Amino acid sequence: MHDRLPIIAAVLISLLLSACAGTQSRHTDPKNDPWEGFNRKVYAFNDGLDKIVRPVAVGYDKIMPDPFQRGVGNFFRNLDAPVTLVNQLLQGKVTQGADTFGRFLVNSTVGLLGFFDVATKIGMPFYDEDLGQTLATWGYKNSRYLMLPVFGPSTPRDGFGRLVDSYYHPVTRAIHGRNEWGYWIVRGIDRRARYLSQDAELQQAYDPYVLLRDVWLQNRQYQIYDGDPPLTNYDLYLGEDQPAINPDSGN
Repeated sequence: MHDRLPIIAAVLISLLLSACAGTQSRHTDPKNDPWEGFNRKVYAFNDGLDKIVRPVAVGYDKIMPDPFQRGVGNFFRNLDAPVTLVNQLLQGKVTQGADTFGRFLVNSTVGLLGFFDVATKIGMPFYDEDLGQTLATWGYKNSRYLMLPVFGPSTPRDGFGRLVDSYYHPVTRAIHGRNEWGYWIVRGIDRRARYLSQDAELQQAYDPYVLLRDVWLQNRQYQIYDGDPPLTNYDLYLGEDQPAINPDSGN
């Protein structure tokens, strides 16, 4: 994986350059999604790829018992704990970092490598942090929406963060050059299976691309602000010439 990082970085940079070059866009959200024409093309590519991945995920969901699926999900989530810990420390969240370290220790031992989420059962809180969130807390809050091939919704900030986080992810370090693609394929199938229940809502949407984008951006804000994002100032949408509403006027 490490020897492919420059290649991955080059791909991300080329994507950004292609996006900046401009493509025809419907401009449903010029502020957050100025590269919409490019992003829609990548979305179409990912949607085509999903027609191959989804049947595999459906088969996995039908064959694997629910307890086993939960165990696999717990295992993968436990492996992400070191990444969360590093980013908590970078954000100055020392107390939360101690909680994450404790969870990782408990689940990796008593929880049999994380297959059993013992930490949650004994009341230890769960946190999920990454470098994209860290960069946002450092001041890089506004990053344009960018749809990445295979990886899906992102931003330049979060795409870069994903790349850096992958460098010191424990699995990347442990299985470098030894069937690592097998690990990521299995993890991808497991993750896709967990989103099967949301397929109907996405398919019934008037514009699935817009729904996916808006939900992802809102959820990302929720993560960046630790569940307490700032309220939207709707006065900005009224314009300067709009009169203020007097609550006592009866209008």
